[in-house]
Amino acid sequence: MLKRIYDWCIDAAHKPYALWIMGAVAFAESSFFPVPPDVMLIPMSLARPQRAWVYAAICTVTSVVGGMVGYAIGALLFDSVGQWLIQVYGLGDKVDAFRASYAEWGAIIILLKGLTPIPYKLVTITSGFAGYNILLFILCSIVARGGRFFVVAILLNRYGDWIRVRIEKHLGLWVAIGAAVLVLGFVVAIKLI
Repeated sequence: MLKRIYDWCIDAAHKPYALWIMGAVAFAESSFFPVPPDVMLIPMSLARPQRAWVYAAICTVTSVVGGMVGYAIGALLFDSVGQWLIQVYGLGDKVDAFRASYAEWGAIIILLKGLTPIPYKLVTITSGFAGYNILLFILCSIVARGGRFFVVAILLNRYGDWIRVRIEKHLGLWVAIGAAVLVLGFVVAIKLI
């Protein structure tokens, strides 16, 4: 099954609809969806390394726009869903301290977490919940997400053939490592928030 999904993504790089799907995944991942756009960005960039820059740009733009939706979720749903979650986790007495620390360190948090495998939706929703300056949030998101996606594009453009051979030889291992990193990132993010 993994091989079939990988082959579909490789094949999709040559289809016009692939950019729309990859953009939709990047958008959704920044606000509510658990799967990162790398599942399409990497295979498509391996199939067409000369277009890796275009793929990275699309992921960046749609991820930032999706991040704005995540921000809105955090800002607008705090009074309903947010309050309930805070009470479930017993964090009611820590909300004001959290907002104060986020106001001071928000840019660093957004930049660092936007570059890591920590699910970005947690950053976007938290930024809205904390009332972080929306313009600074967007600027930091462009830098962080663009940095992450363009580093992938640079590596795959330059070393794509070498990387493709290794991925295809041990696809199951790389998917397991990617899943483990994603789960670990989620656990770390929950503990840090």
